Amino acid sequence: MSGWERVRSSRSRMNRNSNLNHIPSSRTVRLGRVQPQAPGHRTIYCNDREANLPVRFKGNSISTTKYNFFTFLPKGLFEQFRRVANLYFLTISILSTTPISPVSPLTNVLPLSLVLLLSLIKEAFEDWKRFQNDMSVNNNVIEVLLDQKWEPIPWKKLQVGDIVRVNQDGFFPADLLFLASTNPDGVCYTETANLDGETNLKIRKALEKTWDYLNPENASEFKGELKCEQPNNSLYTFTGNLILQEQTLPLTPNQILLRGCSLRNTEYIVGTVIFTGHETKVMMNAMNVPSKRSTLERKLDKLILILFATLFTMCLIGAIGSGVFVNKKYYYLRLDKADQQFNPNQRILVVILTMFTLITLYSTIIPISLYVSIEMIKFIQSAQFINKDLHMYHSETNTPALARTSNLNEELGQVEYIFSDKTGTLTRNLMEFFKCSIGLEVYGTGVTEIERGIAQQNGMKIEVNHKTASAVREKGFNFDDARLLRGAWRNEPNPDMCREFFRCLAICHTVLPEGDESPEKIRYQAASPDEAALVTAAKNFGFFFYRRTPTTIYVRESHVEKMGKIQDVPYEILNVLEFNSTRKRQSVVCRYPDGRLVLYCKGADTVIYERLAVGNDDLKKVSREHLEQFGSSGLRTLCLASKELSPDIYESWNEKFIQAKSSLRDREKKLDEVAELIENDLFLIGCTAIEDKLQEGVPACIETLARAGIKIWVLTGDKIETAINIAYACNLINNEMKQFIISSETDAIREVENRGDQVEIARFIREEVKKDLKRFLDEAQQYLHTVAGPKLALVIDGKCLMYALDPSLRVMLLNLSLNCNSVVCCRVSPLQKAQVTSLVKKGAKKITLSIGDGANDVSMIQAAHVGVGISGMEGMQAVMASDFAIAQFRYLADLLLVHGRWSYLRICKVVTYFFYKNLTFALTQFWFTFQTGFSGQRFYDDWFQSLYNVIFTALPVIIVGLFDKDVSASLSKKYPELYREGIRDVFFKWRVVAIWAFFSVYQSLVFYYFVTTSSLGAKNSSGQIFGLFDVSTMAFTCVVVTVNLRLLMICNSITRWHYISVGGSILAWFIFFAIYSGIWPTQNIYLVIYVLMSTLYFYVTLILIPVVALFGDFIYQGVQRWFFPYDYQIIQELHRHEPDDTSRDQLLENGNQLTPDEARSYAISKLPREISKHTGFAFDSPGYESFFAAQLGVYAPQKAWDVARRASIRSRPKTGQKK
Repeated sequence: MSGWERVRSSRSRMNRNSNLNHIPSSRTVRLGRVQPQAPGHRTIYCNDREANLPVRFKGNSISTTKYNFFTFLPKGLFEQFRRVANLYFLTISILSTTPISPVSPLTNVLPLSLVLLLSLIKEAFEDWKRFQNDMSVNNNVIEVLLDQKWEPIPWKKLQVGDIVRVNQDGFFPADLLFLASTNPDGVCYTETANLDGETNLKIRKALEKTWDYLNPENASEFKGELKCEQPNNSLYTFTGNLILQEQTLPLTPNQILLRGCSLRNTEYIVGTVIFTGHETKVMMNAMNVPSKRSTLERKLDKLILILFATLFTMCLIGAIGSGVFVNKKYYYLRLDKADQQFNPNQRILVVILTMFTLITLYSTIIPISLYVSIEMIKFIQSAQFINKDLHMYHSETNTPALARTSNLNEELGQVEYIFSDKTGTLTRNLMEFFKCSIGLEVYGTGVTEIERGIAQQNGMKIEVNHKTASAVREKGFNFDDARLLRGAWRNEPNPDMCREFFRCLAICHTVLPEGDESPEKIRYQAASPDEAALVTAAKNFGFFFYRRTPTTIYVRESHVEKMGKIQDVPYEILNVLEFNSTRKRQSVVCRYPDGRLVLYCKGADTVIYERLAVGNDDLKKVSREHLEQFGSSGLRTLCLASKELSPDIYESWNEKFIQAKSSLRDREKKLDEVAELIENDLFLIGCTAIEDKLQEGVPACIETLARAGIKIWVLTGDKIETAINIAYACNLINNEMKQFIISSETDAIREVENRGDQVEIARFIREEVKKDLKRFLDEAQQYLHTVAGPKLALVIDGKCLMYALDPSLRVMLLNLSLNCNSVVCCRVSPLQKAQVTSLVKKGAKKITLSIGDGANDVSMIQAAHVGVGISGMEGMQAVMASDFAIAQFRYLADLLLVHGRWSYLRICKVVTYFFYKNLTFALTQFWFTFQTGFSGQRFYDDWFQSLYNVIFTALPVIIVGLFDKDVSASLSKKYPELYREGIRDVFFKWRVVAIWAFFSVYQSLVFYYFVTTSSLGAKNSSGQIFGLFDVSTMAFTCVVVTVNLRLLMICNSITRWHYISVGGSILAWFIFFAIYSGIWPTQNIYLVIYVLMSTLYFYVTLILIPVVALFGDFIYQGVQRWFFPYDYQIIQELHRHEPDDTSRDQLLENGNQLTPDEARSYAISKLPREISKHTGFAFDSPGYESFFAAQLGVYAPQKAWDVARRASIRSRPKTGQKK
């Protein structure tokens, strides 16, 4: 085709488009230019690049990088200077270039540059990895139709409107409109694991009008015009129309193939590109998890502000002192001849200039390397400790724990409230058809785990029923009742209802069969485990669903007409009214082979009962009792219903359905409205009951977490009976607890609901909820004032919760909830889950953790301080929105009690130690200011001041942040009560900060006054007295040695890395100074180290001053550990003769099978090695009785004679301890 022909073709198509009445054209031709598209939708010309060119659709190249070549430096620096500390040091660096600065600019610029360089290198490395990943994706090859041939081109060159061919197991390069497939009836199968984590295959069906565009010759003739919605992030919706040969064809999500999904069980498909690059749905969903900051980090900001205030106070004292000191009586200093900074005639100016001088001089009080050190520690904690912990590795699914962020490690050690989903989180989400109710009969003789748990709570014993000979057991089916199996249902009182029940199970679903069409070998791919279980049940009852086409379901029915007869029956599927969270039901309209039209519907009992025909009251009443019985057993229930349709009514309804389906605006809403027109006057067929077993180790984990002081709330969409019984089975609720139940399923509320007045219903329920909350809150307060009152549990359903969350009742609900040990919320929506989480997070100011496994848990996970996703059966949406991901609920104990507690302890020590060492260093300079007339004279050399934080004290604190361990992992779980110290924030209280500050002041006074006083009479080998830099170097050496040794005193366990880092830091100071003082002859410190080390004074001072400085800490730690021990110190003393347990025995006991690499790691971990020893003082702590009494809720104060008796007990010999 020539260029003019192309233009003519494009223009003729544009003009043709303007005559279409279905949708107003989004393009008008004016003066040869294409106008911008209307915001409502976009128009795409398929297989015509020339026509699409003027619109300038986005290309298919993607970029997930944060920076590019030009923006890296400015944007990277902007990100760094958003931190207050970095901005502060930039200001100090600028001030140091002015004449008023007493220090060299280089000494401030260099540490800041080093910190910025490290941060930028980290950012660049992470962005480079993203860039490489983008390049590999963008350069993938796809076949595109060019000149009637399939030509391979990179993904990045793909354009909107192109025709592409995707082969089996290939990934879709963009969002495609599905045109044709090699499978019959224009279907293909896709896997959406990259999108939502679900491995179940989804069926997609092309429009019948486009089935022929499969080979390049036919495909090149395809010249359709596509009008569709603008790009958006909704994965499961799509509205659009295809205008083909002047016929408008409505499009649904069934014709859309999303980027990132892969093609399965199909040789190849042909499609046309509709959304590219960053406009594809998967890319528009690629949002970062909301940024969260830990509580400790926010408190750290306050500590930094306190340091700023301290700095300002020190500078203000010095500036005022300088203004007072400059006086004409000191004529011999000739201050009036000096520069303006010391002119006695301008005291105000003196104060201001001295203020800026002292700010640069005391700048080291703010630790420049604090944020970098903490980031490094947290990153290694996440990548090396959490991600590689075999105790949290699930061998069955080959799933390790995953820390998706390192910002919240220490937050894991302070969690007080856990909000948990039920299905797939506490339970396995492996559904098994267990019981059913048909007519007036209950079928199924099994006993659930929940029933056994309830019986155990009541002290009863349930005999285990042995399976009958007719029992069938396979994945998804655990049903035992000979009355329904092998055709025996024909002999039941209601065989016709049984037949309808089984047909509904076999027809009303969206399951895809895979594999051989035989009952033994077929596999079902379902959107949810419930669906697969129901279809598997139909198969075992003799209604075997074995094949699906886009319009027909084939069922092999047994024993229908007579015993033993098997026949294949095709059911034409006319309409599918899909399940969603609003409808809570799914319907199918099918045509029998004899022409009958039947609607089958299944859904939640509340929804189905509202739509039942009048009459059959006995059936409804008995079925409701059966539903409550199933719920009490912890089973998940569904109701099945049907309705026979007349052809006239169906045709009339179908026209409205097609019209709603073709709508471009509010399509989902209109489809729901149309569905309401036909889903009424239903006949109840029966009810199903599916068992979802508890995950392994859940009750033990919940009991452990409760002992740790953590309160667990269960937020679920299940019925109130099911939720209560799951709570019993999980040890969340027991018979000793006082239960407060707020339910909308009361007789009074039902009576009001039957009247149908919505305003009256809302008013009545609200009043009932208010009365219940007030009554229960008063009762709870009374129990709390009794000595031995029962533990409390609150159960509330979603309808009542909606009113309880009203602003006027919210405070009452919160107060009642906080007084309860367990809370169970039933029938709650995803939004209510997030609201409850936010209520405790913001209202009670408690640290919260949400854990779930499905898309409905995402809002709850993001609302909490810490979100944990379980990589389970419901896809990966929860994991992708979470901060941490684990495979099983029981791993939460390791995540919180071990890693969380250790991280909290370590970060607290790192922060307080940074505060101590910087304050100590700055105060020695401050005391010197008083002896220099507040002139701003520096005490230390510039390079000492600059490298103090960056080199001489940097590494040991990082080692403590990584390896310090108060008790072993096994003891952390054996004594979960230790976790309570984190909840109370014991190790980062302002009292703790004040104690560190006190010892900073004490030690700085020792360093300055002891060194300066003792040096007055000291002389070097030449008989000369020491100069300023001799004294300051001696003081600095004492500071470096002391603060490094002080770090060892706060360590609970000392490894070789502690010795190497502390010894290496002290050695680095001596090596640096030996070199530095010998290479600059003009410097003040030239050969100072050699002068000092040639005197006895140096060695005596180096030994005595650190001892005097640390003596106060030694006494304080001894008194604290002896008379006021922390809980962990008591456990240390109890187990001080036991070796540190670092083995993986417990993991092996759980039955996890290790891969060869893991087995090798395990074997290495068992080799002899240095055992971490608890340091501290060899005192038997007198606080044992108090500690263990406190765990039992008994107050037992320490007695003076206990202290004396324990102090007199001789320490036991350390037999059995490894050398």
